[in-house]
Amino acid sequence: MRAARFHEHGGPEVLTVDEVDDPDPDHGQVLVDVEAAAVNPVDTYFREGEYPVPHLPFVGGSDVAGTVAAVGDGVEHFAVGDRVFGTGLGNGMPGSYAERVAAPADFLAHLPEGVAFDDAAALALVGTTAWQGLVHHAAAEPAETVLVHGGSGGVGHVAIQLAETMGARVHATASPDHADELESLGADAVFDYAREDLADAVVDAGGADVIVDLHMDQYLQFNADVANAGARVIGIGNDTSSGGFTDIGVTKGKEVRYQFMSMYNADDIGAVLARLADLAVRDEIAPVIHETYGLGEIGEAQRAVLEDSFVGKLVVTP
Repeated sequence: MRAARFHEHGGPEVLTVDEVDDPDPDHGQVLVDVEAAAVNPVDTYFREGEYPVPHLPFVGGSDVAGTVAAVGDGVEHFAVGDRVFGTGLGNGMPGSYAERVAAPADFLAHLPEGVAFDDAAALALVGTTAWQGLVHHAAAEPAETVLVHGGSGGVGHVAIQLAETMGARVHATASPDHADELESLGADAVFDYAREDLADAVVDAGGADVIVDLHMDQYLQFNADVANAGARVIGIGNDTSSGGFTDIGVTKGKEVRYQFMSMYNADDIGAVLARLADLAVRDEIAPVIHETYGLGEIGEAQRAVLEDSFVGKLVVTP
């Protein structure tokens, strides 16, 4: 089969498409014929060496959607021919940038016929992340105000839809170029992230009860300043090195709770995916696919996911 691998750490140019043996599913694993995979910023962190991989060469890719080709011992809930989607791959195990992947059954869910493979792949990681943040950690409630930083990104644009579906009032920060599209996804207000009076504008709009922060390096103090009493701040971004608190007292005065999280720590990824599939088949959540790439274009896709400005996700089809 064909698989996109990196033989050394580095930029997108280290990715190559190689002919490799098909994987065999171990106990508790499912072999999936890959119809679509998604491109996430976290995939680039493994390629660059910022996050560890168990060996080189290595196949990256977190998300998968496809059809079950075989099941390993101990797998009871999936059968050959089932449509499935999943996430959590590429972290300590080979990923989904390949024609076939062996995935832990616990990382998969059944995919309804009404949801396309590319949509499922685009939804898996970002949907699980948004769910863990808003439902599991923040326990967001109807009529609360949710602020999503980076609303145009993969997690951000799904978090907007999930919060709106939960009955929350949703605000987002993003480029003005994306405001109309984010409002069509469910945002009640979109604030230009570059405006000098951003904090005042958010406070004037009612502040925030829940904040989904995809840019922790920029907004730690900002979040405390705009948070309402008892607010929950969910930190998902990768970097906190270039920013911090200048007045931590405000967090104590408002009893603000900060929760830094990773999708990989979810207790039951499959259960979350099953719920997301139900929302998707009912059109409550619909990931936006900005562009689709072939397997041989994975280097360009990984460059674009970090450098280009767009709403939604990038998808790879082997």
